[in-house]
Amino acid sequence: MKFVPWTDKKAVAADLKVIYGADTLEIAEANLESFNATWGDKYPHVVTSWRNNWEGLTVFFGYPKDIRKVIYTTNAIEPLNSVIRTAVNKRKVFPSDQAAFKVVYLATQQASKKWSMPSQHWTSALNRFMIMFDDRIRAC
Repeated sequence: MKFVPWTDKKAVAADLKVIYGADTLEIAEANLESFNATWGDKYPHVVTSWRNNWEGLTVFFGYPKDIRKVIYTTNAIEPLNSVIRTAVNKRKVFPSDQAAFKVVYLATQQASKKWSMPSQHWTSALNRFMIMFDDRIRAC
């Protein structure tokens, strides 16, 4: 998406969402071919990137749709990185590694206080996790 102009980004993103949002791997492959027919001539690098990384991108099709939805929509790392980056950039220079570790620790502690909103679709995904991984998950 980095090399797709803003005029086409919405349409390209919508067509890519159809690929990874497919119910089965076979449908996703058909959607990739459809994407190639629509955008392949204009943005061949996008199609090439998806094909080169297909094995890694399709790992999640081994899970039910409930679990995939939670995986796709739960992104706790980016906000945490933003909090740490902000805390570190405020100080710029640290007298020691220990001082930097303390700032990161305190920033993480502050950020964790704001983590109160539960993930959407978590209940259905948790039920599915308990069915699939009963030996590893216990009901709370």
